Amino acid sequence: MWIVVAAWVASILVFSAFFMKTMIPLRIVAITSNAAFIAYALLGLHYGVFGRVYPILVLHACLLPLNVRRLHELRRLITAVREARDADTLEALVPYMKNEQHPEGDVLFKAGDPPDKLYLIQSGRVVFPELGKRLSAGELFGEVGLFAPQKVRTVTAICADDCRLATITGDKVLELYYQNPSFGLFLIRLVSGYIRQSRAEHA
Repeated sequence: MWIVVAAWVASILVFSAFFMKTMIPLRIVAITSNAAFIAYALLGLHYGVFGRVYPILVLHACLLPLNVRRLHELRRLITAVREARDADTLEALVPYMKNEQHPEGDVLFKAGDPPDKLYLIQSGRVVFPELGKRLSAGELFGEVGLFAPQKVRTVTAICADDCRLATITGDKVLELYYQNPSFGLFLIRLVSGYIRQSRAEHA
């Protein structure tokens, strides 16, 4: 009987959903299972058992548009994250940050220190003696130590001028990393860029 086949197909799809590790495949399988259960319930009309299966029709008729909507939202979110500009991400980060003033020559952190903050330079310059590198206004630093396996700073940061910095704690960075996909992707870009640069310098 086709109604039995439809029931088995719908059940297998629901079972398969529990093996999905990411949301988009999960939503697609859920949509397919909703359609299969709706077909199963409608076949009940032909086989004279609709009175026993119509709650299934009502349930999955409600779940189907919900899953379609969630799939659309996920795809729209992925597109927005891919198209997000780094400047927009930094602007969204500022409300979570605190302002600090540091005089010229002030040591922000040393190699071997535990990482506790992420820094955004608002004015002035910061130098990293081990790297022979300077950063200026608008640039972010301190992210590598926050995600390093050893949980220590790998370089020293010194104010080359009087500096105005915006800072955010490591705990807040991790919270935003998990909550905000655009910020998470931005951090990945920063760290991967640093790794590529380090490899190029040592090649």
